[in-house]
Amino acid sequence: MIARLVAAAALVGLAGTAQGESNTHGGWRIAPGTSLSAMLDCLEAEGRTLVSAHRGGPSPGLPENAIATMDAVLTAIPAVMEVDVAQSADGVLFLLHDDTLDRTTTGEGRAADRDWAELAALRLTDNAGWVTPYRIPTLAEALDWAKGRTVLQLDFKRSASYEAVIDMVRDKGMEGSVILIAYSVASAKKLHDLAPQAMISLSVESPDALAEAVAAGIPAERIIAFTGTRLARPDLYAALDEADVEVIFGTLGRSPTSIDNVIDRFGTDERYAELSRGGVDMLATDRPRAAAAALAEAERLPETGMCGIGRERTPGNK
Repeated sequence: MIARLVAAAALVGLAGTAQGESNTHGGWRIAPGTSLSAMLDCLEAEGRTLVSAHRGGPSPGLPENAIATMDAVLTAIPAVMEVDVAQSADGVLFLLHDDTLDRTTTGEGRAADRDWAELAALRLTDNAGWVTPYRIPTLAEALDWAKGRTVLQLDFKRSASYEAVIDMVRDKGMEGSVILIAYSVASAKKLHDLAPQAMISLSVESPDALAEAVAAGIPAERIIAFTGTRLARPDLYAALDEADVEVIFGTLGRSPTSIDNVIDRFGTDERYAELSRGGVDMLATDRPRAAAAALAEAERLPETGMCGIGRERTPGNK
């Protein structure tokens, strides 16, 4: 295990990086001004599409749901970070996708059954199974890292209390810089009641589904419509645009037939730009760098100075 750990550290060149430490020297910045809703409206008016890095944008040597991984992505491209929030047996909120520890950490068994002290001692593994130098981050650490730098999309795992997550978001002053993911109108309404200033990503498959959410008391300006991962639907996007609701479309997925994997296999990265031109305001992807490059080539990626998008200068750059 030691050899694999050292090899992974050498691969990413970050063996000395401590948990929670970030590369704050340079990189992109997504900082909503008056509101995240206004920023998204501005980007839509500019014809630009934001990239959302699924599970923080893992790559070889950099595991999913890790701060170092998100930092590497944000250094390269302007991106929103989608992460998964779980809760330990003793109430600590942390980032992890699976119910069990086996796939993404050096541990085993159900994560929610463990106290934080045990979880904190584990190492994260990358998608190839290599042990990395990184540990499971707490939600507090992730929010501290993201504050003033980017927007976090929070996907709630079954163990995570909505109330505890919202309390943490509010304590960190991040209510205006998060997108809360809901899979039903009832969940979206609960989240809106708890955090009325936060944006909510809600699965919307038709204009009627949006109307149902609005009728339940969720303002349209607080909704970002997640429109699936299989088929682009320009007609639906146009209807949502008429209602002033931004569109998220997912190209992600571990299946060989996911859009990301098909694009990668056939070398058709220009497809990301086509989705942008078709009305997609945010691309949720497992290939954030490739998607950003294709969007930039088509002049569809947000640029520095546009709608609250900025870039920090590296030391020595004038």
